[in-house]
Amino acid sequence: MDVVSDVISAARVGQPASNRIRVSGSWCSRIPSYDGMGFRVLLEGSCWLLPDDGGAPFMLAAGDVVLLPRGTGHILADSPADGPTVERAVPFDLWLETHSLPVTHDGPTTLAPASPEPPGSPGSAVEMLCGKYHLDRGHAHPLLDEIPDIVHLPRRAGRHPELQAAIDLLGREAGASRCGADVAVPSLLDLLLVYMVRAWLADSLADSHCAARWPAALGDPVVAQALRFLHEAPEAPWSNEELAARTGVSRATLARRFTSLVGRAPMAYLTWWRMSRAATLLRDSTASLDTVARQVGYSSPYALSHAFTRTFGTTPGRYRSASPDKHTFVGTP
Repeated sequence: MDVVSDVISAARVGQPASNRIRVSGSWCSRIPSYDGMGFRVLLEGSCWLLPDDGGAPFMLAAGDVVLLPRGTGHILADSPADGPTVERAVPFDLWLETHSLPVTHDGPTTLAPASPEPPGSPGSAVEMLCGKYHLDRGHAHPLLDEIPDIVHLPRRAGRHPELQAAIDLLGREAGASRCGADVAVPSLLDLLLVYMVRAWLADSLADSHCAARWPAALGDPVVAQALRFLHEAPEAPWSNEELAARTGVSRATLARRFTSLVGRAPMAYLTWWRMSRAATLLRDSTASLDTVARQVGYSSPYALSHAFTRTFGTTPGRYRSASPDKHTFVGTP
């Protein structure tokens, strides 16, 4: 697997949840912070997002995407609401409850009658997809930690075409009574997550002022190739010499570039990734400890247990017992 696929697979638990929402008129709703990764996709109209951390509000237009990797609390409103309006913002769950509206994939959720005004005018209809993914942050990859609390990905012609294609597909499937929608929508949500992370990586790499390590690491041909080798076969008996030879550079060059961009030396990163992979296998499978050990490059359960305890401060058995079951979010994102 490639790095981004592994990062998402290791962290995401259960099925994503989404809701399609339609609202018009004057409105203001608060979405509290939550333990997960969220997204907002504007399908029609325009609205404003006001971060809870005091950041500047910004407008969302049709086709825009917002990624919330840490479930940051925020307000959605028809305008850049003033202080008193923000104080009166209706909690999102209560808002839906007050209107006695279902929260399902069976059809669009209408919070207020559609407005006859053209899109973008005051009071015009706004339609959006809101969703979230549950994350296991116990061994989250540092790539996820580098993503800002709020990532705004505006729709621009020719920019991130795969992301826009996924949005268009979701706009047709989510809330529609179509055959196979129960399979199509969760799959498209997973695809959307991949494309949102890809878009952030691409934009960060193009931004000369971005201080994040991982966009640069994945944009460096030598480091990216070394990471791909380690992720494709973490169980292999890697050494610095072997990895350098496979990437076509000297051991010193690989160590310098890898450590500078990733923040860990190659073998230190490999050990950390093996432990993260072991944790995922313990959480998501019933494989024996011996099987898990061999899948991540350890010759025995004892060797794995020693390394796992040193990394996470608990034994593999205790970690497995304490791991939450996979679940699907219930309620509104």
